[in-house]
Amino acid sequence: MIKDKYTYINREISWLQFNARVLQEAEDESVPLIERLRFLGIFSNNLDEFFKVRYATIKRIEEAGKAARSELGGYAASELLEIITQIVIKQQSESLDILNKIHEKLEDENIYIVKEDQIDESQHSFIKNYFIQHVSPALVTIVLSDQVDLPTLKDSAAYLACNMKLLDGKCQYALIEISRTMDRFVVLPKKDNIDYIIMLDDLLRYCLHDIFSIFEYQDITAHMIKITRDGELDFDSDLSKSFIEKISDSVKHRQIGEPIRFVYDKTIDEETLRYFMDKMSIETNDSVIPGGRYHNRRDYMDFPSLGRTDLLYDKISPLPVKGLSLERSIFSTIANKDYLVYTPFHTFSYIVKFLREAALDPKVKSIKITIYRLAQISHVASSLINAAKNGKKVTVAIELQARFDEQANIDYAEQMVSEGINLLFGVRGLKVHSKMCVIEREEEDSIVRYGFISTGNFNESTAKVYTDFTLLTADQRILKDINKVFNFFETNYKIFRYKHIITSPHYTKSRFFKMIDNEIENVKKGKPAFIKIKLNSISSYMMIDKLYEASRAGVKIQMIIRGLCCLVPGVRGMSENIEIISIIDKFLEHTRMLIFCNNDDPKVFISSADWMTRNIENRVEVTCPIYDNDIKQELMDIFEICWNDNVKARILDETQSNIYKKNDLPKVHSQFDTYDYYLKKLQS
Repeated sequence: MIKDKYTYINREISWLQFNARVLQEAEDESVPLIERLRFLGIFSNNLDEFFKVRYATIKRIEEAGKAARSELGGYAASELLEIITQIVIKQQSESLDILNKIHEKLEDENIYIVKEDQIDESQHSFIKNYFIQHVSPALVTIVLSDQVDLPTLKDSAAYLACNMKLLDGKCQYALIEISRTMDRFVVLPKKDNIDYIIMLDDLLRYCLHDIFSIFEYQDITAHMIKITRDGELDFDSDLSKSFIEKISDSVKHRQIGEPIRFVYDKTIDEETLRYFMDKMSIETNDSVIPGGRYHNRRDYMDFPSLGRTDLLYDKISPLPVKGLSLERSIFSTIANKDYLVYTPFHTFSYIVKFLREAALDPKVKSIKITIYRLAQISHVASSLINAAKNGKKVTVAIELQARFDEQANIDYAEQMVSEGINLLFGVRGLKVHSKMCVIEREEEDSIVRYGFISTGNFNESTAKVYTDFTLLTADQRILKDINKVFNFFETNYKIFRYKHIITSPHYTKSRFFKMIDNEIENVKKGKPAFIKIKLNSISSYMMIDKLYEASRAGVKIQMIIRGLCCLVPGVRGMSENIEIISIIDKFLEHTRMLIFCNNDDPKVFISSADWMTRNIENRVEVTCPIYDNDIKQELMDIFEICWNDNVKARILDETQSNIYKKNDLPKVHSQFDTYDYYLKKLQS
């Protein structure tokens, strides 16, 4: 099948439409006001990462002169870069309009974000003192001249580009870095029951004379600029360096990578803009994007709550899993039955409890686990170190190339090595993205395995906001296969065979093709047939083509895709039997599950893998079958709750207009209804 603009949606354009759905949450007046600001922060943070990774990749393709239309969904690289830039400019403009409307709503709630020219006398002394005590000691200010080269600007850091009109008529330029180590939002003293906040940028503008007091000037202006750099890691070939050293050096080098986006305050005067662009060797044909007064709006993710719980989402208390107690041995409980933990609806404490029990149990001989992204303060890591101190053989397959978390993982890796943990760095050319753990316990002169397999990272922080499944199991069939994956890490010249789990890079395509073919055969024979898929993203053309084949055969396919989706649903003769929705809401939808009808004997799976080329061919991933009938039904129930969402679900189609799914049926708000579903389970 020809890979063109009509058969597939370009992945970059689709991703930008996903970020548009995030922006819809910022615009949605049913979302609590401060949460709307935080969605603006998520939108901005997403965009930064998009430019560092995807835009930079296309830029490299263009510069290399590669003919990559098939990989880019039928577009030439230069054409696609221009389309992306225009979409981003439009979205940035929309986000500024939304921000202004939110500011107006905040004022209705007696919360004022004030600028430097709105400071009154009572606030003056507080700001001056705050500047002296907290800001000035950490301030980085660079005075520029024709003789002084501009230092390399940090990736994604924001700067105030200053222009002083001196008394002799000359211009003196300077640059002030907006430090990430300081709070971006400074809460001013409350007055008459009104909250006041000034952004650090405006506080600096208010104190410009204090910063540049040695200069005699008649006027001074300060406008924000930001540069985004290529986020790809480049490895050197020095054989004397360890893998950890190479990763660490590459992370440091990322800060001086090639610039791929320059954003500036559109009110800046042409002379000042030209000066700084010349200093940074930025050409007008690069991705130069006019923006608003403030950049790095990702900081809105940390907008202060001011004690206004009425302007935030109601907090939920994570529920216990019915039948699974934190006060009894998890091993003895799961020895009899599998259990599913669905965070954040359930508490992540079960995973920590499992590892702590393994660390202390004298019968546990070994622990093997994969690590992709850990929390800043990780109870998972401390449990593994505790186990090593207790004499257990602990093996950790840690992924040092988890994008933008490399340094944190390096720090943990060095700490684990010092504590005697056996570290594995995966397989050359393959990222370890699978989420799994297996322990071996001595019972009555034999070794019994216990473990867990997850769709998400073993991270206490993200478990509060990401939806993820974790299967706790003592099913020896599954755990024997999981143990083989760890053997593959150590002897990766061997290709192991797995009877139960599905692994990338060797078996994902063939096993899922076989199951899709089974549905095709069943529908041709008049038997029940359907496929239900929930993923973060789908961009693999071969998987999409296979789903198109199933659709043409008459298999009904329902898909829930949070992020990018290159599949074009609902096209006559190609995909008329495929429907797709996307849910963006309070929690980030991160679960991956797959359900195949199998002639009314459903096959149900949870997975670490999306259906992207990288997950299928370039990563170690694990898709786990669900054998427990109760959990099978639970997962099918969860899919139906999500599929019937008519509050936060958007319809994905060839128009990419992100229309909300609305109907006359009773309201289904899937994330809230899921919580109620588990609450009823506890009460039954």
